[in-house]
Amino acid sequence: MPSPFPGMDPYLEDPALWPGVHQGLITYSRDVLQPQVRPEYHARIGERVYVVGTPLRNIYPDVTLLRRPPLERVPVAPGGAALLEPAVDEADEPYEIMLPPVEHREPFIEIIHTAGGEVVTVIEVLSPSNKTIGEGHDLYLEKQREVLDSRAHLVEIDLLGQGLHTVAAPLAGLADLPPWRYLVCLGRAGRPRRMQAYPIPLSRRLPRIRVPLREPDPDVVLDLQAIFNLCYDNGGYDDFVNYRRPPTTALSAHEQSWLQSHLQGLGIA
Repeated sequence: MPSPFPGMDPYLEDPALWPGVHQGLITYSRDVLQPQVRPEYHARIGERVYVVGTPLRNIYPDVTLLRRPPLERVPVAPGGAALLEPAVDEADEPYEIMLPPVEHREPFIEIIHTAGGEVVTVIEVLSPSNKTIGEGHDLYLEKQREVLDSRAHLVEIDLLGQGLHTVAAPLAGLADLPPWRYLVCLGRAGRPRRMQAYPIPLSRRLPRIRVPLREPDPDVVLDLQAIFNLCYDNGGYDDFVNYRRPPTTALSAHEQSWLQSHLQGLGIA
């Protein structure tokens, strides 16, 4: 069963669901691009790795025990009889443990020129960590600057309606675009002051975007809606997403009104 939304499904912006959606978008985009660019180019999945000092998950492998409580001492009364309870103001000693740092991995796509191995295009699908103040955001911006300063093209796909503005095109430069919730930004190599953008409102289909290669080779086309449909269908999200409840992501008043009307029209809400 397909998603009930014509484009991006805001329910899948949930942090609990997004990692699987993100991985699917990367994998299926690579698979769709591959036959379009071979044999002169090759699309491959890269991975950015950084360490998160404070784990945000419930299972911690390799926990280190730093300190044990002293052996329990049974209080003894002056006459030699054991007391049943310690003094009221005496606290129990806790165990002290060290939680390990967690490696966070973010996949992206590189289109490589087969003959020379040069990176021609980098395709990024933004994650919540890229749009939140912290190490993930800083590392992403560093990679973004490196690509923009190189001879490679940069395609940024932002399908998350919340968080910091992170794509390379500044907000001031996007002020005249139609209203949007999601955004695709394209920075072509050699054109640092000119960027292309696809503004995407919640109510619209995801676009077919241009993916540039080395000149004079023509752009190839990536149908984001078709890619998202694969993610949704193969992920089986219709089995466990409850569309009768509001999504966890924040929506504008206009988006909330449209979402409720749309789902009611489908007989869901």
